[in-house]
Amino acid sequence: MRDINLKATEYFESVARLGTVTKAAAELGVSPSAVSQQIKILENQFGVRLFRREKRRLVLTLDGDRLFQTTTQAFGAIRNARSAIGRQRHTRSLTVRVSPTFGVRWLGPRIAGFANDNPDWNIRIDATPDFSAFETEAVDCDLRYGPGGWAGLTVEPVMQDLVLPLCSPEYRTRMRDAAPDLAGRLSQARLIDSAKALLRWDVWLAANRVELNGLSYPFRFDRSSMSIEMAKQGGGVALDNAALCLPELRRGELVPFVPEVPVLTLAAYWFVCPPRHLNRRIVNRFSGWIIDAASRSEAETRDFLAGLGCGFRDMTAPEANTPEAVVPGISE
Repeated sequence: MRDINLKATEYFESVARLGTVTKAAAELGVSPSAVSQQIKILENQFGVRLFRREKRRLVLTLDGDRLFQTTTQAFGAIRNARSAIGRQRHTRSLTVRVSPTFGVRWLGPRIAGFANDNPDWNIRIDATPDFSAFETEAVDCDLRYGPGGWAGLTVEPVMQDLVLPLCSPEYRTRMRDAAPDLAGRLSQARLIDSAKALLRWDVWLAANRVELNGLSYPFRFDRSSMSIEMAKQGGGVALDNAALCLPELRRGELVPFVPEVPVLTLAAYWFVCPPRHLNRRIVNRFSGWIIDAASRSEAETRDFLAGLGCGFRDMTAPEANTPEAVVPGISE
């Protein structure tokens, strides 16, 4: 690109698009002679004529038309990008990055409420499993799924994982008919693995002192939403967060595989941003809103599960892994 005269190319594109040197000069804010000089420079560089004069009009040659088709698209794209950047600079916007499953299943149905309370702001949700590099990306905050404790950032707890095995009612009945005990049912069940979950089957089995010979996963997904959908369709048993599928639980499309075994809970969802971002009013507003909305959602989920007879066990509590924490008669 170093041997291409970009200034002369810009002048050429303006003349070709507007049809006259005079109009191009007015658009570029230079004299007509300056435009003509740049056109000659470009023609000398390419070694071809770019225009021919017909009855006091400039008409593109074949070579000139080929160059114009390329340059007008390029300069048009640059002008559009410049305009978009200018508009964005003056737009009140909030950009949030969120894990795909949490974004689709939990945040998506609720974000309209926040937008309605803040109608002067543009809300952008970027659903990706990758955490933001705040120093190089234009992201205001993350809703992260993980263990927490990211150094140098403001990290606020949003919601806990409420993890239990879930399946369709028909699948639960079939497994109950297949074996009288939990280990027997699980050994015959198709276990669905959410590969990126903090609490996976091996941890759940150890916490409940259930031993399975040759633990395997007929289905493994890197998105909890896919695991939940597979379980809902009767494909097996998913180990996942009940708060992400509360609508399916309320409709009876999903049920706890073993409601008598406590739901395992652990902190998993966090509001994360650089401390300086909290100086923006909209970031502070969103932080307060998301924490409040998630707290209410978690309480609703706990109440619903308790109504099904489920108990809860905090995986971060010292007594979580003691024998007394295991429900008698369930573990094998």
